[in-house]
Amino acid sequence: MSSDQIAQLIYLGLLVTVIAGYFFMQNRLKLGKTLQMAGIWVLIFIGAIAGVGLWQDIRSTVLPQQAAFVDSGEIVVPRARDGHYYLNININGEPIDFVVDTGATDIVLTRADATRIGLRPEDLNFLGQAMTANGIVQTAMVRLDEMELGPFTDRAVRASVNGGEMSQSLLGMSYLQRFASIQIADNQLVLTR
Repeated sequence: MSSDQIAQLIYLGLLVTVIAGYFFMQNRLKLGKTLQMAGIWVLIFIGAIAGVGLWQDIRSTVLPQQAAFVDSGEIVVPRARDGHYYLNININGEPIDFVVDTGATDIVLTRADATRIGLRPEDLNFLGQAMTANGIVQTAMVRLDEMELGPFTDRAVRASVNGGEMSQSLLGMSYLQRFASIQIADNQLVLTR
């Protein structure tokens, strides 16, 4: 500890002592109640200090960092708490959240995400079929004008819109194969072009 930090600690200790002394003198007739309130305040301060000290750990658990773009043409995606990898990709200028799904053949958009990027699901022809864990669903093939992931931009990208209910759009192998390398190690997905 530096001498400045020690001085600040001494000052803080004196300040707390003066405030606590005043508080106890004012309430000396109700000492039991005063000690109870002081104990509650001590616990609140300890909780606040613990929260500040652990904030980075809490933040990385609750809100994991989005993908990091490395100068060498790599995209590093941290594994989320639920074990999946998520990417936010701009499609036609709109940010869309995807779960990376190596088991999916195509890029599959939910109806809500399709609407956000300017498609009208009610006007699409759901002529295709896809086998999912929930059975067969109808799909409509579409072409995305532009997909931007960090420094990478792809144009005229083939995708499909799911005709059924789906909670999250899927980033399947038709997009992932655009990368020269896909690695999963140390709780990170690394995509290299």
